[in-house]
Amino acid sequence: MAGEYRGDKTGQRILLPASFIGGPRDMRRRYMDAMALVQHFGRSDLFITMTCNPDWVEIQRELGAGQTPQDRPDLVTRVFRAKLQDLKDQIFKKEYLQLLRHMYLW
Repeated sequence: MAGEYRGDKTGQRILLPASFIGGPRDMRRRYMDAMALVQHFGRSDLFITMTCNPDWVEIQRELGAGQTPQDRPDLVTRVFRAKLQDLKDQIFKKEYLQLLRHMYLW
């Protein structure tokens, strides 16, 4: 009966492990990892953010009739990861940052 009057008495408390992506422990671990990198290498000169666009052709092409991107999080995730990997390849393997650096030093 206590749950009827006190919300804190209902249910069961569950602690999410750090392996649960997006949970408080995961976010704290990620934050601490980032701060360790800053301590070791110093502040970054560049911060890049990439977001997913549900209207990307690769997503729209694979949706079934009447489906929306929200119906297929597996598809959206795969396309985003592929595009993120492509961005990282362009930056690190093709050395676009070095090209930009030389352009701005002129």
